[in-house]
Amino acid sequence: MIWGKFEGIPPSVFSPFSNISISKRGNFTIFTPLKNKHFRFTLSNMSLGNQLLFFFGALGAFNGLVLSCYFFFFIRKKQLSNYFLGALLLALSLRVGKSVMYYFHQDMSRVYLQLGLSACFFIGPALYFFIKSSVFNVKTLPNSWKIHIGILTSIMVIGGIILPYHQYPTIWRQHIIPLIYAQWGVYLFFSSLLLKDIVKKALSTYSDLKAFDIWIFSIFMSTLLIFLTYIVGYCSIFYISGAIAFSSVLYLGLFILMYRKKTDDLFSATNRTTPKKLSDENTQEWLQRLDILMSEKQLFKNPNLKLHDLAQEMQISGHQLSQFLNEQVSKNFTLFVNEYRIQEACNVLKSETNLSIEGISSEVGFNSKSTFFAAFKKAKGMTPAQYQQNHVKA
Repeated sequence: MIWGKFEGIPPSVFSPFSNISISKRGNFTIFTPLKNKHFRFTLSNMSLGNQLLFFFGALGAFNGLVLSCYFFFFIRKKQLSNYFLGALLLALSLRVGKSVMYYFHQDMSRVYLQLGLSACFFIGPALYFFIKSSVFNVKTLPNSWKIHIGILTSIMVIGGIILPYHQYPTIWRQHIIPLIYAQWGVYLFFSSLLLKDIVKKALSTYSDLKAFDIWIFSIFMSTLLIFLTYIVGYCSIFYISGAIAFSSVLYLGLFILMYRKKTDDLFSATNRTTPKKLSDENTQEWLQRLDILMSEKQLFKNPNLKLHDLAQEMQISGHQLSQFLNEQVSKNFTLFVNEYRIQEACNVLKSETNLSIEGISSEVGFNSKSTFFAAFKKAKGMTPAQYQQNHVKA
């Protein structure tokens, strides 16, 4: 049963099929499928306009699924942000596919309706984590994100089992579906907060925007547009508007990607800015801070010390520290830290210590004895035991 809010609306607006009875109830026009008749899902039953709508919407959903598979399995750069972009496209494609099928085949199985609506529940989270992983250049999935995603998945799976759509359609329409759209809106809001720097840059000097900034902002605005069209479609007669918006945005994005000669700068936050060369004053300041952290605080004794840990102590980015070490110290991070560890090991070997060689390697920050031996011999030209014997003899 389909309700029209205005008189004089033709049945073709609501459905492409002819098996419809029309009746009046107050100020509403009611379109109801005739008893003992079934919709036949064939293009021959549709007008030309509806055939075009079906083709455009269904093709958009199919291409969205293909693109999601590309970002999951075939893209050259295996970045966390690309996986979330694939998840976003997958959720949108399932939601759009459900919209297209339901618009033209309203007696379809409610299992498919529940699948499409459940996918809609993950559009907002996928967008949020895509933007966050892109903007902050997150390489691996943090445990807090795993818990977050696990909770959302549990809510939808358990909720869908307890309250399946085919048994509780009224509860879904009156409560669950509005909550799903509200949740989508909440994640859109928090996603917008992650883009505040890009928005400020766009408002101040648009020319400073990099391709990466425009790419991320475009995906956010596209998802926002799809969200708004679904809200409008949910509250009005043009239910398929969200599917049309998705297909339009998808094809526009594909056209831009095909037009560009390179796309690497769209998928990595490290390409957003060109590193500036440090002044001599800043170079000396960073060298002093490094020496304090390594010589006085002895951070090198932490066997799990990572580039980003040291960068955080210096209050700079990991990319900046890596560049600084390569350009100013002429060493990579591992070699730089191991030199401090080997020098400390030499000091311990010269002293009257009861520690074994393996104990010394652990004491100065090496994870394994073999790594310690290899690094020590490369730096000193002899094994730790030979170095200790030479010192004792001396």
